[in-house]
Amino acid sequence: MTTQYTWTVTAMDCYPQEAGNTDVVFTVHWTCSGTDGTYNASIYSTCSVPTPTGSFTPYADLTQEQVLGWIWANGVDQTATEAAVESQIQAQINPPVVTPALPWSAA
Repeated sequence: MTTQYTWTVTAMDCYPQEAGNTDVVFTVHWTCSGTDGTYNASIYSTCSVPTPTGSFTPYADLTQEQVLGWIWANGVDQTATEAAVESQIQAQINPPVVTPALPWSAA
């Protein structure tokens, strides 16, 4: 089955005042979750973003899509992250390591 991915911004750390602006984001907390309908996996991380230059979008007007664009532009590899989530799901489907019962133990 095809894995469906969901990217979510879970929090943003801000400077209360920076360069004449209020609530200026400097760190984005994010998750990438995946499911194939049966198995689920996710990755959580943070990404630093530079102080904005040029136009400034007030915190209240930010969209998740805009902020995700920031993290992808600042070092978060969307394709590699989704591949890592897929790898976690595949490891659940076909575990690379198992721990069977000891052969001398009663079942």
